[in-house]
Amino acid sequence: MKRELILGGGCFWCTEAVFELLKGVSDVESGYANGHTPNPTYRDICTGDTGYAEVIKITYDDSIITVDTLLEIFFLVHNPTTLNRQGADVGTQYRSTILYTDDEIKEAAESAMEAAQADYSDPIITVIEPLDNYYKAEEYHQDYYRQNQMQGYCMAVIPPKLAKLKAKFGKEMA
Repeated sequence: MKRELILGGGCFWCTEAVFELLKGVSDVESGYANGHTPNPTYRDICTGDTGYAEVIKITYDDSIITVDTLLEIFFLVHNPTTLNRQGADVGTQYRSTILYTDDEIKEAAESAMEAAQADYSDPIITVIEPLDNYYKAEEYHQDYYRQNQMQGYCMAVIPPKLAKLKAKFGKEMA
């Protein structure tokens, strides 16, 4: 059955690049969630004043890959212990968040976060919250890494995430 999961783990180019490689994932869309400005743009989001997080909306087949596996990968490929920051990316738009649309996803997120804490010495600060609103990001953000692998930011930040994915979840990759 097709399901959706919305996650924010820093720059959406980075998380999109990871989740696009998984068996059972049919689409990964970059977007903005849980802010207060109608119809935000990337320029708006970058100010840090809109309340939005950069997120990805993952469409997946739960008969091939489970929400539990997706959440385990989420906690592996970003640092969930830093407030409003992933590496050099700083601001509320880069916060670590799991946005749920039903109790099943909320409970899975809580369990995954509890399990992931064993992998980190600092407390996980990921916010698990209901999805309030979502806007698809501009087209040039979609499939960004696939189209811009030689861009400096992509070359520096994304390959280590992909290496972590391959090392632990190689069998889950398409």
